[in-house]
Amino acid sequence: SSSSSAPSTSRGARSLATGAALQCAEAATLGMPLEVWKTRMGRFRHETTLTSFHNIYKQNGLPGFWKGLAPKMVESASKGAVLLYAKEAISDAANTAGAGKTTAGFIAGAGGGVCQTVVMGPCTFLVTAVVNGGPNTSVTSQMAKTWAEKGIVGFYPGGVAIAFRQASNWASRQGFTEAARSRLR
Repeated sequence: SSSSSAPSTSRGARSLATGAALQCAEAATLGMPLEVWKTRMGRFRHETTLTSFHNIYKQNGLPGFWKGLAPKMVESASKGAVLLYAKEAISDAANTAGAGKTTAGFIAGAGGGVCQTVVMGPCTFLVTAVVNGGPNTSVTSQMAKTWAEKGIVGFYPGGVAIAFRQASNWASRQGFTEAARSRLR
């Protein structure tokens, strides 16, 4: 409704489902293999780009590029759902408050990106830990270890940096999209 800052129930549910599906499709296709490759290159800085690619394949074959897929799917579904729902709610609130479409787009994108950090932090941490932790590192063992050693804060290394990255990323995407839409109409 226009008097509330939250999307209508059906629109909200649609935003949650659409956001989750889109992010999972992105991650399951090229997102995950590129993430594994990037993470390996960060860990083994002496490897060249092609050497890193070859070593992933050599260690685990083609499935090695999808190592850590389970936590990545949880991350993707939750961050996609959170982004789309929060972005719509913030956009509706900004429009109701009198902001123009472009301004509302920048604000909504930034807010949605920050909201993503809540779910991205722990999931990104776990994916990285599983990829870099060796053959016996499981998601559940890493979760238990992190919780025992550091509590909830342990799941958010670099959380502020992630929040700034996501806010600027989505603010620019949504803001420029709204600016282009208004000029193309």
